[in-house]
Amino acid sequence: MFKHYTMCEVVLPLDLERKLPENDIAFTVNHLVESIPDEAFDGFRRETGHPAYHPRMMMKIILCAYTQSVFSGRKIESLLQDSVRMMWLAQDYQPSYRTINRFRVNPHVKELLRQCFVQFRSQLVQEKVIEEEAIFIDGTKIEANANKFTFVWRKSTEKYSTQLVERSAQMYEELLEQEIIPAIELENPEALSGEELTKVAEKLDEKVQEYDRRIEASDDTAERKQLRSERKAPKQYRKQVNDFIKRKSKYQVDMEIFGDRNSYSKTDHGATFMRMKDDYMKNGQLKPGYNVQLATEGQYALAYDVFPNPTDTRTFIPFLDKIERDFFELPDYIVADAGYGSEQNYDDVVNNRKRIPLITYNHYRKEKQKKYKQDPYQVAHWDYDAEGDFFTCPNNRKLAFRYLSERCDKFGFKRHYRVYECDDCTACPLRAECTKAKEGNNRKIYYNERWEKQKAYTQQLLSEKETGKIYGKRKIDVEPVFGFLKAHLCFTRFSVRSKEKVENELGFAFMAVNIRKFTARSASIVRNSKNIRSKKISVTIFLVTEIFFVSERSYVPLSGSSNICFYCWSFILSEFLQEISRVRIGYRHITILLMHELFICHMVE
Repeated sequence: MFKHYTMCEVVLPLDLERKLPENDIAFTVNHLVESIPDEAFDGFRRETGHPAYHPRMMMKIILCAYTQSVFSGRKIESLLQDSVRMMWLAQDYQPSYRTINRFRVNPHVKELLRQCFVQFRSQLVQEKVIEEEAIFIDGTKIEANANKFTFVWRKSTEKYSTQLVERSAQMYEELLEQEIIPAIELENPEALSGEELTKVAEKLDEKVQEYDRRIEASDDTAERKQLRSERKAPKQYRKQVNDFIKRKSKYQVDMEIFGDRNSYSKTDHGATFMRMKDDYMKNGQLKPGYNVQLATEGQYALAYDVFPNPTDTRTFIPFLDKIERDFFELPDYIVADAGYGSEQNYDDVVNNRKRIPLITYNHYRKEKQKKYKQDPYQVAHWDYDAEGDFFTCPNNRKLAFRYLSERCDKFGFKRHYRVYECDDCTACPLRAECTKAKEGNNRKIYYNERWEKQKAYTQQLLSEKETGKIYGKRKIDVEPVFGFLKAHLCFTRFSVRSKEKVENELGFAFMAVNIRKFTARSASIVRNSKNIRSKKISVTIFLVTEIFFVSERSYVPLSGSSNICFYCWSFILSEFLQEISRVRIGYRHITILLMHELFICHMVE
């Protein structure tokens, strides 16, 4: 026997929501996007043209697709025809892949994603999922949607640009010596600008045109041949100058694209060539990518940003500025790894933001090792005399204070050092182990007082029980989010180009990670509550049954009535079990009702 099945009967369309499971991820997506204020969608309004799809619907279907590891516009379009949850979220609308791709790179989507993260964090705070005690910051590199061999290097550009300046100045001198063109007013004869090269090209063009007119006007074959021979040099110089002009403009554009970076990709100017972890050839291959910065708490992504520079040190302060400006107020503790430990970052967190930095520095773990602690040549282990202001080396020689030094990096941050130098290291038997200075130079110490205080402050914080416990959560809080993004969500490469579009796509990806984790957590809570409820119901029925049989043994009814009471109780119990499966009744109510029925049964007896 088979269940009834036919394709010929007319079936009325049902609400697709009824086909979805109770805790389906589509409900989480719908609730999150519906919580976005209406004002955030004003940028999508148009008074003319064909009515557009509602941006709420577009946000829902893209977020839902990203939770299913679908990042292609064409595959999202296919899901709208196959997936029940996508059909329900779109309400049977089927936007094309072009519409989907245009929407997710729209500049106004950035505000919608920001609102998503703000509303999601508010929900986490309301449900007490996160504690708002600290944020955990870390970064990872994700490969860009760019060709691996379309690199442009800053050093090469600067080298060829310098050569171009020298060759153009040399060529100008040759033109004046050969009297091909008259002199031109120049600001700097050793470095011709693009406009000045254009003037030189115009003069050469006039010279060539003059030769052309003379050749056309002449009927003498020998004279024409002579003129063509004289015209050859100006034509060659003109071609060379035009090439210089193109190359100079190209180098100027390259330098504008570089900014503070050392490289960029021709197919995606926002991408920088970085060393990725997936170096299969083990040769340090560089790939175009973006440095993704993330702030988490409770293993949820709360804020993010994209940077083109590969190091984390320079991204820390701009990322904190964006968190305060766009997402939420910074908590008391800011936790990060040694990649963010620098004098400038410590100073910014403590003095400007009035927060507590739980950030290690580069040599923090090294200083904890036994080998470092027993090394007599480390300056940290040398005796210091505060009154005389000098250090004492392992050979009992003094390194007295000499002068103050100030160093400024290329980003404008200044570091101040006190320089100490030994009087004479020439005959010291420990010189080879103590210093790597050249022969004739003495051992010097560059002591940064502010940096040493910051290191001591960090060591004190991490040695305390409370703050050390908070820092210990860093790896289990922020690292799993990156692992889930790359391993579970399979998001290992961007599918769009340019920094603005990449930022939008990354927002969808991180929010998809949040939605999947939050939905799994909610389903787990419901599942556990159901298990607890079923156990409580079983315990309640067992207790009431025991009470019944105890009372049955203690009560002596009329002759032949015991079986009737037992049958009545069995009937009542079966009815109550059916009622429990249909209606959610409190455990106390079940017990009271069962006891009430039991009492009535005994009264009847």
